[in-house]
Amino acid sequence: MTNELVELISKQAARLGDREALRYRHYTTQEWVSLSWNEFKCLVDKEAKALYKAGLEVEGKVAIFTQNCPEILITHFAAYTLRGVAVPIYATSSKSEVAYIINDAHTEIIFVGDQRQYEVALEIANEGSVLKRIVCLNPVIEKKADDRVSITYEEFLAWGSDADEQAVEERKQSAHPKDLMCLIYTSGTTGEPKGVMLTHHNFNTTILAHNMRIQCLDEDTDLSMCFLPLSHIFELGWSIVCLHNGIRLALNYNPKEIQKAVKEVNPTCMCSVPRFWEKVYTAITNNIDNASPVVKLLFKRAIAVGKKREMKYKRLGKKVPMLLEKEYKYFDKKVFSRLRAAIGMENPKFFPTAGAMLSDNITEFLHAIGFNIVIGYGLSETTATVCFYPDTNWELGTIGTPLPGLKVKIGAENEILVKGPSVMKGYYNKPEETAKAIDKDGWFHTGDCGAINENGQVIITERLKDLFKTSNGKYIAPQVLETRLGQDLFIEQAVVIGDGRKFVSALIVPSIDALKAYAKKKHISYADTTELVNNKDIHNMMEQRIDEWQKDLAEYEKIKRFVLLPRPFSMETGELTNTLKIRRSVINKRYSKLINAIYDSAEKKNRS
Repeated sequence: MTNELVELISKQAARLGDREALRYRHYTTQEWVSLSWNEFKCLVDKEAKALYKAGLEVEGKVAIFTQNCPEILITHFAAYTLRGVAVPIYATSSKSEVAYIINDAHTEIIFVGDQRQYEVALEIANEGSVLKRIVCLNPVIEKKADDRVSITYEEFLAWGSDADEQAVEERKQSAHPKDLMCLIYTSGTTGEPKGVMLTHHNFNTTILAHNMRIQCLDEDTDLSMCFLPLSHIFELGWSIVCLHNGIRLALNYNPKEIQKAVKEVNPTCMCSVPRFWEKVYTAITNNIDNASPVVKLLFKRAIAVGKKREMKYKRLGKKVPMLLEKEYKYFDKKVFSRLRAAIGMENPKFFPTAGAMLSDNITEFLHAIGFNIVIGYGLSETTATVCFYPDTNWELGTIGTPLPGLKVKIGAENEILVKGPSVMKGYYNKPEETAKAIDKDGWFHTGDCGAINENGQVIITERLKDLFKTSNGKYIAPQVLETRLGQDLFIEQAVVIGDGRKFVSALIVPSIDALKAYAKKKHISYADTTELVNNKDIHNMMEQRIDEWQKDLAEYEKIKRFVLLPRPFSMETGELTNTLKIRRSVINKRYSKLINAIYDSAEKKNRS
């Protein structure tokens, strides 16, 4: 097997030429502009020459520290040309995280995207790290007076114009599938980050497996919104699959502007995390709740028809009865098409979703209105995808079936184990960690708990390390509760507490906008956000909603007490990872006084 990605852009340029490959916002005008396949290839070739002149060796590391932009992909493919290794870093990473990655990967060159990233990189370089060169992608970055290591992207490309083209081509031709392709640093919910070593062979086999499973993509009509950071293996892997199939990519620079970007671009596909779809769901249902009785009745009937068509027939690969199909087409024209247009996805086709649980209720709802939500599961260590929904006969509550070529089994403590050609080479500079993760028989231990049903579909239940036991000896899976609560219009984030405690409690970050609207409607006055979340009427309302979401749970599983927080958990405070996963240890420590107060007040109440 050859290195598919070394020649990918050249092959696509020869085949697709001046057709659009990438779409992105211009740095200064903020208008959407296009990059053709020919232009893409030209920039990859120019950057490869510049990297060669900069001294990039075989398996030399190139760090990329920026928001989503074309230069990320250009740099990846330029590095592959030279058998170099791309090291993507999350745009929001702290100085200590960036310094750790640069030093661990021994990276001498870094590409930065904005002023903060530039200043972080410059501080690291000035402190005597291995970093020797900074390439500034955004032309508005203001260089420091004492800066002797940075260069603009345009200057970097021009600097490499006289590099030895024959030597670059010889390096390219010597590429081997076993070459290290990228280092993906895990965001580390516990401990320091680990560099996941992924080879070209890992990606080659992953692309092949995806193409065997996904038959619906069309290079003439499809466009994927690149929404998640390209430093995230899910987005990187999905984007590479798209490029391999000639699918255009629209690169979203600012994650906070995704709703605006989607409406401007109108993508037909997009990989995302469940939180995006939870927000879509709550926005739609909130609008319907505020609609007239006639509209509510129409919508209720439309959803019932959509669910019946999708879940009883289309999902199972069965022909839809003529009358049901006729009724569905009516509602699709009158209701669903308008909803999709309002969201900005008029012609939705394929939407891979992973990273956490998405409730069955929301999945069913989104399919009913025309979104092909494809639930899946994967990790950096498995080159992203392990499982996802098949075209037909997928089941709610599962994460689908394994990719062709992958084996999945359930090990001790119900841990999901994976074996196959997409499993990583190991953790960079961490042989002991590698030995813990991949056993002597080649099975990668995911750290996730699950099961495999009688139809071969995998079910994920909980992160093994997240499971906790109450003082009464009952095991609690916090993510199950957190996923349920995430569906609520008034809840933005939730962290379930209870390890070693007598009952389950929660720290809840409410949707402040939703709370303010409710307070206005109920004539509740408040001076600031803190006073709002501590209002007794607000607390009672939230308690009723929380109770409703957990009414079918066992008594020991239910949240008995909770606190509303006035500010969200964030990456900047270290409470969330760069992939927006909860760092439970950080939250437990930071909010220990508040958590203890929850249980102390319960004890006092019991004694009285």
